[in-house]
Amino acid sequence: MLIMKRTEIKLLFAESVEQLIGSDVVVKGWVRTKRGNKNVAFIALNDGSTINNIQVVVDLANFDEGLLRRVTTGACICVEGQLVKSQGAGQSVEIQAKNIVLYGEADPDSYPLQKKGHSMEFLREIGHLRPRTNTFGAVCRIRHHMAYAIHTFFHERGFFYFHTPLITASDCEGAGEMFQVTTLDMKNPPRLEDGSIDYSQDFFGKQTALTVSGQLEGELGATALGKIYTFGPTFRAENSNTPRHLAEFWMIEPEMAFYDIDDLTALEEEFIKYCVTWALDHCQDDLQFLNNMIDKGLLERLKSVVSTDFVRLPYTEGIRILEEAVKNGHKFEFPVYWGVDLASEHERYLVEEHFKKPVIMIDYPKEIKAFYMKQNDDGKTVQGTDVLFPQIGEIIGGSVREENYDKLMNSITERNIPMKDMWWYLDTRRYGTCPHAGFGLGFERLMLFVTGMANIRDVIPFPRTPKTAEF
Repeated sequence: MLIMKRTEIKLLFAESVEQLIGSDVVVKGWVRTKRGNKNVAFIALNDGSTINNIQVVVDLANFDEGLLRRVTTGACICVEGQLVKSQGAGQSVEIQAKNIVLYGEADPDSYPLQKKGHSMEFLREIGHLRPRTNTFGAVCRIRHHMAYAIHTFFHERGFFYFHTPLITASDCEGAGEMFQVTTLDMKNPPRLEDGSIDYSQDFFGKQTALTVSGQLEGELGATALGKIYTFGPTFRAENSNTPRHLAEFWMIEPEMAFYDIDDLTALEEEFIKYCVTWALDHCQDDLQFLNNMIDKGLLERLKSVVSTDFVRLPYTEGIRILEEAVKNGHKFEFPVYWGVDLASEHERYLVEEHFKKPVIMIDYPKEIKAFYMKQNDDGKTVQGTDVLFPQIGEIIGGSVREENYDKLMNSITERNIPMKDMWWYLDTRRYGTCPHAGFGLGFERLMLFVTGMANIRDVIPFPRTPKTAEF
């Protein structure tokens, strides 16, 4: 009967492990591989606490043959043994097994994660098991650290964590992109005289949907608390089957009273650098694995972002650079002209080929940006900001918000935005309005950059995409 306290495997690779060498330890985890000969077996055991496996050395003469036959790849076991310095290459310590308890078997004929290469597409089909792989274990641990870094960053700078609703009646982003929330009988919904659905009989008494952003409610928090941030799930009912889009994803959205465009871009740059630095400081083993196996340039790219100043680039100047590139023979799939909403290929050209560093683009044409962005004096552009990164393009979108009631109403009227349920938002411009700004960062876009993964479906545990809602 094992009564010793379990030791997490990551602690066996810490510098302080020297004091444990020669003593007995208990480890519990899942078998990654088992190999050996007629005298000894070598089990690579992992408990999820680290990318590194601990090697368990088993003297076959001391164990029941039937038990060891059931210890296969994927099985869950408990091992009691002596921690010793490793005799072989590849690990600093190993465990000489004294006792093994088999918690859960994994039939080698059906367990899908055998020791071989698996495609990302196949692993998405077994999303319930893929966190057990080295790659997705690393991604999940980094995802935790990035979430912790985000909360730490804002807390240390006096921001308040502000919870915005997931169910909303505001449809100013466009109802076609929103998932409806209803308790009505979809086979026989109540109807008005004109045949339309009578949402007054629905749970909330009106038409509601899952939120596409917490920004508007976040602005309410900023105009009372000064500096707030939201960090939670958001939803887009877009039929976008691309490596950069999800139907359910997480967003970080800070909103700050009394910030101007310079304050905003400075915060955006500081925030990104803080998160990347945190990853380099706290996720070295996982990043090294991903650098070796997924993206050979990952570590170099992360370090370069931390050590370089981001470019501030007016949209008009960016268009000039892109038009010059076209004149010099560069081929873009999509056309370049003043007023166009830049495509990812345009953004990546500016970042990866022209400047070779991250770019914060500012002063966009008002026609291609949201109604709430503050207009510049030229009457043509707004104080919007996009942070553009290598390999992924836009990673942050933000702006100074229009605090003037009349200007905001003019923008709403020009765009025919339905504001019947937005009186509360307009009240912030009627009662004690103030200059304020904010930005939004898609958490999974950040994860793409930090991990080097190519597809956004592979940086969230259970991706939600068109026609896919498994697990």
